[in-house]
Parts: sequence; C-alpha cells; structure tokens
Amino acid sequence: MTVVIASRLREDRLDYLTAMHASLTRQSVPWEAVIALDGASPDRLPAPLAQDARVRTLSLPRPVGAACARNLALNHVRTPYTNWADDDDEFTDDAMAVRLNTLESTGVGWCGGWSEDHYPDGSTTLWRCPTPPGRHEAGDVWTYWKSPADTIPIGPTTILARTDLVRAAPMGGLVQGEDYCAALGVTALARGILLPVPVYRYRKWNGQMTAQVGYDQLEVAAREHAWAYGRSLRSVLHGEDLLGSANS
Repeated sequence: MTVVIASRLREDRLDYLTAMHASLTRQSVPWEAVIALDGASPDRLPAPLAQDARVRTLSLPRPVGAACARNLALNHVRTPYTNWADDDDEFTDDAMAVRLNTLESTGVGWCGGWSEDHYPDGSTTLWRCPTPPGRHEAGDVWTYWKSPADTIPIGPTTILARTDLVRAAPMGGLVQGEDYCAALGVTALARGILLPVPVYRYRKWNGQMTAQVGYDQLEVAAREHAWAYGRSLRSVLHGEDLLGSANS
C-alpha cells in the first residue's frame, strides 16, 4: 500500500510530518509513501523521512495546491492500494493491517474506519462518522450525507482503497473540500466496508487548514459542489434520471 501526502514543508509542520512518518514505521504490514512537495525544496525534508527508502518524493517546481499535488503524486504509486493522508496527522498502530486484511479477505474495493481528533495535550476524542459500520454497496455512503451543511459521511483519510479506484476518483478540483469528492467518488464506484475502529488521528491545532483565516469563505460552496458530485455520480451509476425528476 502507498500513503500519498502533499506538503509545503512549512517549518511549523515538520515535526508533525516526522510524527506521521513515525506512525507509519509502527505499522505491521509493508507500506510505501509518496510525498508531493508542493513547491518546497526536498532539502527541507526531515532526516528520518529522507533516510527511509520506503519514502519517495515528487518535487513540484511551483506551488499548485494540495489537490493537484496529491493527484500528480498518484502517477508514482506502484502498489495495489492507496491511502490519502495529511502532513500533520497520524495513523493508529494497526490502521494498515486491519483494513488490508479486510480488503484481501472480502474482495471489496475500499475499507474505512473511524478517526480521532488529536489535541495538543495528547488527548483524543473519537469521531464516529455518520456512515454506520458494516458493508456498503457502491454509492450508499453518499446517502448518509443528508445535506451539504451536515457532517460529511466518512473521513476521506480513513479510507484504504484499490489504487485503480483512487485513480478513477482522485481529489476534486477544489482549493478545499477536495477530499470530500475523493471519498464520495471511491465509495460510489465500489462496495466497501467501514470498520468500527479508529484508524486515523486528525491533529487539532491552530496551523491546520480548517483553522486558517478565510477558510469559511469557500466552505459552503465546496460542500455544495462535493455533495452534488456525489449525488450525480450515484444517480448515473444507478441509472437514475435526476434531470427528468427535477423537471417532472
């Protein structure tokens, strides 16, 4: 499996990127990582990552944004399974093994889990996504996102999926909320399983993207786009006629 990360190697995130790498080294199954350097110099990559042969970098000549950087990194994935991740988060110790075992034993296209909010004092709070645990047919995950204003139905970075599915439904063309599209796309194209265990830790700190000034200015539009994308994709794959029903 390959973990794809985009990073500008900002000084305030380097220790967190090192912690993300450390969480990968604690996994019990083989893994690789591709880090898309979004206009950053590879000389700034922390030593533990630079010295790990499992970590490869894609140096982009100028900043292109997280969505584009992640999608370009997909060109360098060479494993059957892919997992998106952020440069300031971490995986739980059994995140890879528990999902990989599920994928290989059931033949589904994706496997996700719950996540935890990780606070500066080291404490965590479990987040149970609206999608219930268990097996889900293609397109069903979107049905648990009742409206764009509601909580997204599944954590995008909790999903380990077949690489061909990720390439078919990569990051959306948005400056934020691009991962909403990715999660809805993968879960619309194949059946999958949500496990009732935490597999990912979101770091809650003042440097995270959702805490930046101006983030709320585009969040409503991004959510509306991602929600409509999931709805339309599901309707096409299920042979539904949204235009006809809207005009009737």
